[in-house]
Amino acid sequence: MESVSAVFAGTALALFGTALLVWTGARVVHRAPVIHGVSPVASTALTTLFGVVSVSLGVWCFTLA
Repeated sequence: MESVSAVFAGTALALFGTALLVWTGARVVHRAPVIHGVSPVASTALTTLFGVVSVSLGVWCFTLA
């Protein structure tokens, strides 16, 4: 039963992190603001960091399954 939960959490985290990284990359390529009202460098760095952390946690959850 725990492996099912780990696979579900890993899938959710990996999908969210991948989508966040793709979205951030698309915004940067089009030179659009990632977060309105925040420094472009800070917003890009933070969303990239959260995307990488989310994908890493997803992969870690898959190792528990």
